[in-house]
Amino acid sequence: MTYSQNDIKFFLGLHGAQSFNDNTCHLIPSFGNMGIIETNAGLVVFDIALKQFSLRNFKKLREVTQKPIRYIIYSHGHFDHCFGFGPFIAETEEKGWKMPQVISHENCITRFKKYQMLDEYHKWLNAQQFASVMGSQTDVVSPYDILEPTIILDGKMPYTFQLGELEFEVNHDKGETDDSLWLWVPEKELICAGDLMISSYPNVGNPYKVQRYPKQWALAMEHMMKKDAKFIIPGHGVLIEGREKVRDVLAITAEAMHFVHDEVVKRLNEGKWFEQIFHEMLEIYPEKFKTHDYLKPLYGCYRFAIHAVYRLYHGWYDSGNPTDLFPAKSEDIAREFLKINDAQRYYEHAKKLYDSNSHQLALHILDILIKGHNSIEHELYMDALHLKYDILKGKATAEPSFIVRNIINNNAKQIKAKIKAFRKK
Repeated sequence: MTYSQNDIKFFLGLHGAQSFNDNTCHLIPSFGNMGIIETNAGLVVFDIALKQFSLRNFKKLREVTQKPIRYIIYSHGHFDHCFGFGPFIAETEEKGWKMPQVISHENCITRFKKYQMLDEYHKWLNAQQFASVMGSQTDVVSPYDILEPTIILDGKMPYTFQLGELEFEVNHDKGETDDSLWLWVPEKELICAGDLMISSYPNVGNPYKVQRYPKQWALAMEHMMKKDAKFIIPGHGVLIEGREKVRDVLAITAEAMHFVHDEVVKRLNEGKWFEQIFHEMLEIYPEKFKTHDYLKPLYGCYRFAIHAVYRLYHGWYDSGNPTDLFPAKSEDIAREFLKINDAQRYYEHAKKLYDSNSHQLALHILDILIKGHNSIEHELYMDALHLKYDILKGKATAEPSFIVRNIINNNAKQIKAKIKAFRKK
């Protein structure tokens, strides 16, 4: 199968199912992927994907095998990996099969409880991150509608079990989450990686989500390399096939994670604050990482990873400037700027910056007008909104990261709504 690594449809699972190992192993593409391993005693299913895709995934599974599911393994507790169980469990009950064992890390249970506590917040949060593909996120998942794990691991040692003629080894490594598990099937030379492998730059430092673990992510890749696998079913994307390719993908990902971690730590030890670290890190990013097909910023990106390492070791006071310790409201600051300089001049300067392709600086200047809009003429406020909208749409078009595009487009939509509302007045 050939595809563009920059095509988000492959990340979202909008491609065909893949069977391999004499049609005994299957990747059911979804958001996220399902890994299926057949034995003469039934199926082991690694991840059960998103609730919205569950019926589609069930039909795809039953196109390739009719065997009962004996084990379900959660790679981690994110909603796109373990909430799409409905049709599979309904079939099990209807046919009178024995209910499958469900394996998770103990931190997955803690995660489910957190989702229940923050139910409304996570609906809003996921609406921001996935707005371009899932709309308002209404009823994407109920944190109370859970297929409860029956085998809960502490991850201190690999967990092994036998089903039919095959042995399965479940391992724990931190990476995107603290509850991540990955599966090794020796007889099939197969790793099911979950989101430790997402076919793009690792989703570390996601601006909407809690702490991720770059150094441990690198170690996870190195642990997988020791297996000398021939196949990887990633959490997102297509099958990674061939011993040499598998080793290359794992090695470059480990190297990239070590790099971002160690270079940020080096600068922390030099007493540098985040702004200096961030811009220095952008300057030294190696070309081999920029151009590698499996490190493209399709979802996660290097810029996010810099944040991930910094906040792992540093508190929220990140500028070294006491002005930022207890900042005034941004609207009040903007109004003070507008008292000492004419609003029209701010707009004209922002326009000059825009015309010279200094778009990020133009946004900072425009925000003075937008935040302080009660102090300026209505038409100038509208002009500022229009110009910011144009800049954001341009940035979104050029931005390779799905998450960044959503952040930018969400704000552009909000600006468009403001413009529309003011026109009606």
